Amino acid sequence: MLNLENMRPWEVVITTVKRHWIVYVILWIYFLLAVAISSWIYIWLWINSISNLLNIVFWMIFSLFIYIEWLNHELDMYIVSNNRIIWIEQISFLNRTVSECNLWQVQEVNSRTSWLFANILNYGTLSIQTSWNKTTLKMDFCPDSIQQARKVLNIVDDYRDSHQSIKTEEK
Repeated sequence: MLNLENMRPWEVVITTVKRHWIVYVILWIYFLLAVAISSWIYIWLWINSISNLLNIVFWMIFSLFIYIEWLNHELDMYIVSNNRIIWIEQISFLNRTVSECNLWQVQEVNSRTSWLFANILNYGTLSIQTSWNKTTLKMDFCPDSIQQARKVLNIVDDYRDSHQSIKTEEK
């Protein structure tokens, strides 16, 4: 169970949404492509110190690229509690955005899957539109995006129903 530092005493994390495993397959394809490029460098420049040096430099740069790409996908997540939604987005290396909104600010929850591959592997885009400055919190490669959208919408509806009943009891 995820626990955030600035949670209120009565606040509970209901669900977290991270990226689909397909992003790791994409990184694996990048790796295989790098092996092919490295082999090409090695074969065409024969075995000498220049080709070895080029391969070492290539793998150092490529390893850094793969690490940054993995980090960008691994740290993206929605955290939905019984009071708010927190969207953590790793934009690039050392560049992160954290957006937060209360559940009563949620206006619309959308899910979109496109293309055959996304439908077969069951991933898509989950977007949450709010009533504040940043209008849409959007996650690509969301696993089971239709179910996740329904789950978030049910949490928002439960929150609104519970607060509506509290307001009617106060009158």
